[in-house]
Amino acid sequence: MTFYRKGRHLMLLFVCAVLLTAIPAHAKTKSVAVYKGAPAKYVFLFIGDGMGIPQRAAAEAFLGKQLVMNSFPAQGMTTTYAADRFITGSAAAGTAIASGQKTNIGMLGMNPSQKDVKSIAEVARDKGMKVGIVSSVSIDHATPAAFYAHVPTRGQYYDIDVALAESNFDFFAGGGLKDPSNKKNNSKNFKGDALKMIKDAGYKVITDKNDFMALKPSDGKVVAWNAWLQDAKALPYVMDMRPEDITLPEFTQKAIEMLDNSKGFFLMVEGGKIDWACHANDAAAFIRNTVSFDDSIEKAVEFAKKHPSDTLIVITGDHECGGLTLGFAGTKYGSYYDSLNKQDVSFQKFTDEVVKLWKSEHKGDVNFDDIKPTITNYFGLKFEGDYKKDPMVVKPYQLAMLKDAYVRTMKDDDSSSPELYNMYGGYDPLTTTITHVLDNNAGLGWTSFQHTGIPIATSAMGLGATSFNGYYDNTDIALKIMSVMGVSPRVYSRSEHVKIAAK
Repeated sequence: MTFYRKGRHLMLLFVCAVLLTAIPAHAKTKSVAVYKGAPAKYVFLFIGDGMGIPQRAAAEAFLGKQLVMNSFPAQGMTTTYAADRFITGSAAAGTAIASGQKTNIGMLGMNPSQKDVKSIAEVARDKGMKVGIVSSVSIDHATPAAFYAHVPTRGQYYDIDVALAESNFDFFAGGGLKDPSNKKNNSKNFKGDALKMIKDAGYKVITDKNDFMALKPSDGKVVAWNAWLQDAKALPYVMDMRPEDITLPEFTQKAIEMLDNSKGFFLMVEGGKIDWACHANDAAAFIRNTVSFDDSIEKAVEFAKKHPSDTLIVITGDHECGGLTLGFAGTKYGSYYDSLNKQDVSFQKFTDEVVKLWKSEHKGDVNFDDIKPTITNYFGLKFEGDYKKDPMVVKPYQLAMLKDAYVRTMKDDDSSSPELYNMYGGYDPLTTTITHVLDNNAGLGWTSFQHTGIPIATSAMGLGATSFNGYYDNTDIALKIMSVMGVSPRVYSRSEHVKIAAK
């Protein structure tokens, strides 16, 4: 065999080996090292939805200092695939992280055979610990729901809201409820208004910030959400928030205050709008939400400093979103993240408020020069100057892209059509193109409007933290946490869940 043929043969073997390691090994059994120390009394799990390694790195570079999550002593890499697809979704990933069980896309709290699986939160509840669930998106969205609901389809919001009422958890906060009265008819098992069921179950429902901040542990079980829910019953993007809005760090701090007790607690906090901003390819929005998520983690770290021998904090993501790259061809080796400070509003607010009003006042007018000052005002992009010296100056080819997108926006072109989806992802063409231009000039690139399959980072500090070093699957996160809590997971029937939750 010639050297060339031998080299090609070895290369083919290497490629095959790499591909085999990327194939989900659903049939393999695995063993997670059993934690042998005293069980953790206080357990925090933070999930940055859509937060891959690039998102963490970009936020840190933007800040100019290390994120709290990146300072943790234990740092691992985690695979994310679902049982039936390599690129996962939040329901399947949430279920894996919550229960240690792989499941199919769209399924919550069930394995692929539709048998209920028990979450860390339910384990904690059954141990007598208090339980809190916090999210910046609706509290019945896929990731938070994976900790208390058991449904075959994540869109069964009414059934998920009923499961919340029946969970007997202590604290739910962040976003609101998407379908408590079953208006979408996604449930065949209507039991009455779910919000009434929540109140009848003893939960105090709070939406005013002053009332929320005044809560005390003696107030009992709580369901709280912000008064203004910007989109799909979720908290506003951080950059759009008003003084009267409740932030994710404030929800987290109050959860700690409400849950702290002699038997301990489990608290899951999700930064859900990191994902939504990445779906829309809005770097400024995801970075600010990642920083807010990190500020929430700092609240847990402050608590852990007071209870160093009783606390475990784990940080992870369910998947990466957007295919973010820290580098763009147009800037070569240049990075200009300060440029993102010029963006004053999220893509959502710009689309919902500015673009909507503009279209109503400029019907049929497609003169791009008219909207230039508005773009400069909200995003800082300039249409005069030397683009070779100033990253805020729009380049000639970018100007052509913006003009084309503006025409499509004003004519209401279907941006979800196959020929336009790759450019706009189903979002408003003008808004998407503006954020693409700004992000690219800052030195950031996007390859997708959806999730990707790259591994994500998992970090830990406290009891059992060293077990989170290394390279492992997202199901191992739940198994490791349960081990530190002194319990073992298993599949449960629906009737068992109902009986346990009712205790």
